[in-house]
Amino acid sequence: MNNNLPKKAAIFDMDGTLVDNSAVHVRAFELFCNRYGVKDWRTKLEKAFGMGSNDIMRMLLPEEVIRERGLQALGDEKEEIYRTIYAPEIAPVKGLKELLELLRRAGIRCAVGSSGCRQNVEFVLSSCKIEEYFEVKVSGDMVSRCKPEPEIYLTAAKALGVKPEECIIFEDARAGFEAARRAGAGSIVAIATTLPSEVILKEQLADVVVEDFSEITSIEQLG
Repeated sequence: MNNNLPKKAAIFDMDGTLVDNSAVHVRAFELFCNRYGVKDWRTKLEKAFGMGSNDIMRMLLPEEVIRERGLQALGDEKEEIYRTIYAPEIAPVKGLKELLELLRRAGIRCAVGSSGCRQNVEFVLSSCKIEEYFEVKVSGDMVSRCKPEPEIYLTAAKALGVKPEECIIFEDARAGFEAARRAGAGSIVAIATTLPSEVILKEQLADVVVEDFSEITSIEQLG
């Protein structure tokens, strides 16, 4: 994964990376699934972190519910629950703003590459007051195939005008690590919000592993 090309850009996943919100999504899914009488959602959801909304809905819900309501409406309903319950408590991951300033001073341009919907991306960037740092925003509803497919990261790199191998990709989930690897990222930095750091290290899912962004004090640490 790591290479010696100079890094020109940084692409950040959103959920679990810009914000440590996995538990909030779980709470939202619990409320959502209760509405539809779905009992076995929790185990299925554990395998779905980082994937796109349609893929998650297909994993969680009975086919008859999807036929009746439609994937778009179901996804919108769940995300509305998520934004409502998260708005009062949302905060960026520790050290994120300092890292974004560090990248800016180094001339490294930034993008968001998220499987989440556009509304959620705008919600997070606006609520955390970090919109100014991101030149490009790629969301799951802008691509045909979400993570673990590499399309989101390839689209973000292209929009920034850089090669994937010139990018540092920040991720937290298995689907995202696979997408970053398949995209040909120059360096993959893992934040241990969704998976424990020992699991990430043992399975060699990333080049660099941190508990939060406050551990990063120089560009050289990023590979």
